[in-house]
Amino acid sequence: MAVGSTGEEAVSIRSTGSRDYTLPMVLMVALYFSIGFITALNDILVPHFKDLFHLTNVLALLVQFCFFGAYFVMSLPSGWIVGRIGYKPGIISALATMGVGLLLFVPASIVISYPLFLFALFIVGSGLALLQVAINPYVGALGKPETAAQRITICGFLNSSATTIAPKVGAAFIFIAAGATTAELAHSVRTPYLLLAIFTLLLAVITAIVPLPEVMEKRIEGEIIEGSAWGYRHLKLGAAAIFTYVGAEVAIGSVLVSYLGQPSMGGLSHVAAATYVSYYWGGAMIGRLIGSFALLKVRAERALAFVAVMAAVLVTTTILGHSRFTGMAIVACGLFNSVMWPCIFPLGVKGLGKLTSQGSGILVMMVVGGAVIPEIQGLLADKFGYQHSFIVVLLCYVYLIYFALSGYKVRQPRFATLPNYVPPVEI
Repeated sequence: MAVGSTGEEAVSIRSTGSRDYTLPMVLMVALYFSIGFITALNDILVPHFKDLFHLTNVLALLVQFCFFGAYFVMSLPSGWIVGRIGYKPGIISALATMGVGLLLFVPASIVISYPLFLFALFIVGSGLALLQVAINPYVGALGKPETAAQRITICGFLNSSATTIAPKVGAAFIFIAAGATTAELAHSVRTPYLLLAIFTLLLAVITAIVPLPEVMEKRIEGEIIEGSAWGYRHLKLGAAAIFTYVGAEVAIGSVLVSYLGQPSMGGLSHVAAATYVSYYWGGAMIGRLIGSFALLKVRAERALAFVAVMAAVLVTTTILGHSRFTGMAIVACGLFNSVMWPCIFPLGVKGLGKLTSQGSGILVMMVVGGAVIPEIQGLLADKFGYQHSFIVVLLCYVYLIYFALSGYKVRQPRFATLPNYVPPVEI
């Protein structure tokens, strides 16, 4: 969901005699696209595995738990790995790890083992965590500092484009005709994930061959940064905001196919419902385009308050309503989720000074909300039905309203706010 930038201009390009960053930038864009595509496919895997292995919602949503749980487990080790081996080797290692995880879908589909599928997803998530730690600061360094935000916006747009088309593409491969055997259902995931594995490993080879500018970190030798970002109340509340935002966004996408397949929602087939998953992520893509201009004029806390209130209204409509309109209301949440990340992140690290890098790492780790919140919703869906399970999503948005109105305020301004802060791209 998000990339681990430090929040400072922590990296720079070592001069190699050439300043043409076109090829490296094209490669970075391809990486962002692949991240979005792989992540959005989980929304198709959840209902597919639910049918294949006859799972409860809680067990089916282990797909997201293993995938996003890898971010929590691997974020800090990934930072250490990149620091030890460098950005380019880090990117190659990440792609190789992802490729191995994607290839594991082949034996998992042969032996038809849900635990092996979950292990494969954890490996893929681990590779993505390493990749995202490496590429976000790299993109920031591929050009002038004053145009870093523009480059990151381009990458974010391509990432959103991938999340928009992935559900439709995945559904075409994975959702097969009713009455298919267990072996046929398991086999249907093999082709798309094998193709993704080949593409990912090919990107690793291209990254190894293509000459990329060397990136080095800007550090003051002997500098010791004292204190802890955890001492700031608004940082802790911002971490909870990232947790709830990512959790709500992932939870909606994860249950959307099953929810729209309910008789009260018209009993849509998985393939038809997958179209609305694309609309959901497509709304986020459109919202990010609008937000890239709106946030130039609207303060982050005000923008966050507006979109959180709108999302809360839509979810309330879904919980209380009894028509097809309620399904469209939850799909529309994607539009308002779109700018939550770029609003929350700067507010969370505001005023941290030299602790901004540490605070940024803490916020990035909180994408683990994408592992936890869907599981809670799955538990509620099993007990009370899909419609009432959205109460946990509503509570997430209510918290975001609180953060936008009060929680963001800096209560311990010991350091000056850093200028020209560019938040990491949301994935």
